Amino acid sequence: MGDYDPELLELAYDAKRFVLYMRSIVEMAPLQVYYSGLLFTPRSSLMRGGYLKNIPWVTMEPKVADVWSSLIQTLEGHTGDVKSVVFSPDGKLIASASEDNTVRLWDTSTGTQCEVLEGHISDVSSAVFSPDGKLVASASWDGTVRLWNTSTGKQYGILEGHARDVNSVVFSPDGKLVASVSWDKTVRLWDTLTGKCGLLEGHTDNVNSAVFSPDGKLVASASFDETVILWDSSTGKKYGVLEGHTSRVNSAVFSLDGKLVASASWDKTVRLWDTSTGKQHGILEGHTSTVNSAMFSPDGKLVASASDDSTVRLWDISTGKQCGILEGHTHSVKSVVFSPDGRLVASASEDKTVILWDTLTGKQCGVLRGHTDSVNSAMFSPDGKLVASASWDETVRLWDTSLGKQSGILEGHTRDVNSVVFSPDGTLAASASWDETVRLWDTSTGNQCGVLEGHTRTVNSAVFSPNGKLVASASSDKTVRLWDASTGTQCGILEGHTRTVNSAVFSPDGNLVASASHDKTVRLWNASTGKRCGVLDGHTSPVTSIVFSPDGNLVASASRDNTVRLWDTTKKTTIEIIETHDTISLLKFSHDGTHLHTSHGVLQLKSSLHSGGDWELAHRLPHSLYVTGQWIICNMKILLCLPVDYRLSCSAMNDTANLLAIGTASGRVIFISIDFTALPAAYLHPSVLS
Repeated sequence: MGDYDPELLELAYDAKRFVLYMRSIVEMAPLQVYYSGLLFTPRSSLMRGGYLKNIPWVTMEPKVADVWSSLIQTLEGHTGDVKSVVFSPDGKLIASASEDNTVRLWDTSTGTQCEVLEGHISDVSSAVFSPDGKLVASASWDGTVRLWNTSTGKQYGILEGHARDVNSVVFSPDGKLVASVSWDKTVRLWDTLTGKCGLLEGHTDNVNSAVFSPDGKLVASASFDETVILWDSSTGKKYGVLEGHTSRVNSAVFSLDGKLVASASWDKTVRLWDTSTGKQHGILEGHTSTVNSAMFSPDGKLVASASDDSTVRLWDISTGKQCGILEGHTHSVKSVVFSPDGRLVASASEDKTVILWDTLTGKQCGVLRGHTDSVNSAMFSPDGKLVASASWDETVRLWDTSLGKQSGILEGHTRDVNSVVFSPDGTLAASASWDETVRLWDTSTGNQCGVLEGHTRTVNSAVFSPNGKLVASASSDKTVRLWDASTGTQCGILEGHTRTVNSAVFSPDGNLVASASHDKTVRLWNASTGKRCGVLDGHTSPVTSIVFSPDGNLVASASRDNTVRLWDTTKKTTIEIIETHDTISLLKFSHDGTHLHTSHGVLQLKSSLHSGGDWELAHRLPHSLYVTGQWIICNMKILLCLPVDYRLSCSAMNDTANLLAIGTASGRVIFISIDFTALPAAYLHPSVLS
């Protein structure tokens, strides 16, 4: 070999990783490469070290991984959950099937979308390449299988006959047959040239997947009836039944030599079977939720499995031991596949992404994961020194905002935690959970100091009264309950809502409680007597958020009908309706009560109660910083784009420190602080939503 410069090669490799990781962001907003691109690149990256200068308006940078993880690139474009992903035989293309009714073809070297295959009229559940790579077959809930030309993207044929949704499709090794399976409990074999069909009957429940053996002589089908059935592909007769799973079987796949079958099940396991004897060869255990699919590596040494626990796991076939966990998806992983050379794994997820992984490194190096599941709620303490985050991993975690590090884990809930809130003095935190309880925690020690039991269904939120003596909890059991914070004793049940109560809030003087419900109403209650003192009726969809004005004379409510309503608490009437373009999930009045901070920016109030000087106040609004989807927005302008694995699940804002806490679906909590005085001129003029 000729002379080469190791440092130059290292830089080239790092630059390639940077471009692939940030491709989608750069395509949307090219200048973000200097901001988001460099801020969220691993700390040891040469690109970051060489090009990230001091960004004067970022006073606290998000903490990121030290080195590149095994995640290479995220392919974005689908508008619905991705159900299936597969490499072409030569490894140059990926086909992904989605709930958006399309199949998309991607270039694996660049991540570029090559074709969008449109024609199905319902979810596409599966897509697969023919052995020569010239065709793609797709299965859909519209009851059809469709064949596509990969070079032109045009439809080649429609195979009709199933009586219900088609769940999966696969080519035979010689490409002459296609096998499809359906909720009609059958497997069908199709001749790709003539479209003629053969029917395989024997399962007693929905059939989820089918696969040919490498020699094409057998077909294995996986079913909700907890079995895998082996069929003779030439005669259509049953060859064997593989029994042992204790719940539904989602998929089955042959090893390359045809001697083994791997099956993935709702029982959280992958099972290996000997095809000659039908006996169980091994059980691969470790996933914490349903296993959706499994795949053998080309060399037959590994099995990769995809699960609802948001992970892909790698297994050594010879020992049955787990040899890698690939973490990065933020929702269920539905499908996984190896590249032809075994160097890459592609996984498809309900987070609407396909992720490519390097099987040689196989390790995830994120440092702020903290939670092991989605973060549902984040809240700053009154002094801004702590953030509490609530998660589906059944814990509440405390974070030191000055260091951006986890400072405590509050464990005790037995199901998902929906929300968390601090007491006014910050000494207590209250968390609401699917386990039907509210738990009180000492924030200085992390010790549990009370369990508030009484609700009969999920508790959606909890809130302290202004003096910290009461806690109000809102539940799917249609009630709001009041509790004594010092003793944990229940001191009132507020009944009247006819559907789930989403949230409750105290008035500033603590005399009233307002509750928001799926029954489309806001109700007002006397906090001392528990009696109802008003029903605010007008929204046409569930009410998601409510807040009192600083003087307690107004209530603002946000609804899934994409409106915010302003109510007079004395007259119980609507005094203003503000149309929004999306559902608002967070409401907070300004200190003077003239406008609302929301999860989508600032809303100016135009009602007569706030006339006289308010138009001038609108031009002196405090700066607006919030997160929506993949963007951090400042004064109604895009400031930073969040990479996929840092995107919003929930957020909290400390107005005093201009500090954002962002909880992600992957379990991370990150902090970003902005100095408004150092922002470019274009960001210095606050504006309001119209």
